[in-house]
Amino acid sequence: MDWLDELRFDSAGLIPVVAQERDTGEVLMLAYANREALERTLETGEAHYYSRSRSALWRKGETSGHVQRVDEVRLDCDGDSVLYRVRQTGPACHTLSRSCFFRAVEHDALTLAEPAADILARLEDIVRERDETRPEGSYTSYLFEKGIDKILKKVGEEATEVVIAAKNEANAPLRSEVADLIFHLMVLLRARSLPLSEVWEELEGRFGKASRIPGSTGVDRSS
Repeated sequence: MDWLDELRFDSAGLIPVVAQERDTGEVLMLAYANREALERTLETGEAHYYSRSRSALWRKGETSGHVQRVDEVRLDCDGDSVLYRVRQTGPACHTLSRSCFFRAVEHDALTLAEPAADILARLEDIVRERDETRPEGSYTSYLFEKGIDKILKKVGEEATEVVIAAKNEANAPLRSEVADLIFHLMVLLRARSLPLSEVWEELEGRFGKASRIPGSTGVDRSS
């Protein structure tokens, strides 16, 4: 049976689609799709939706360049909604926020809420852009130009700084040094052509599967 036959489209032939960042799990946006949009998504590997206001099919990023590469399409248990697991280029929201869900309700008021989890994905994008364009005066460009040995030296130095800062009772120095270490690790991953997603997959293999087993603490996979 065609998987599309499992879906429960509404009276207008549409179904809600949630776009989720593949690497971080962050929810990026909610839109709608018809049968053709879903078919085009699978055919091209890029997210397609249906605009209710314009009554037209559209490809995410066709004007902004902020495309969504779709790694996986999932259906919910009732077949009345769809999940795109994507790799987002640039911001997903028309406001230029990473996610459309950037407002949080706190004590009956709205506040800005920038998910911390997606900072690594954004940092990976920035490091990749610096590597590709090598802008003059950029420290990241300098590291790539000096090569892997320089990058490794900096990773080692920053790791040592973390150890030293951890001996300090104040948290501010440790916070700063850990941030420096994470940045240099991201540069190292780029230099070695190792995507951050593969690090997530490694962590998922160690912790994620066990934690989803009912009654499991997950500690058996943590060593």
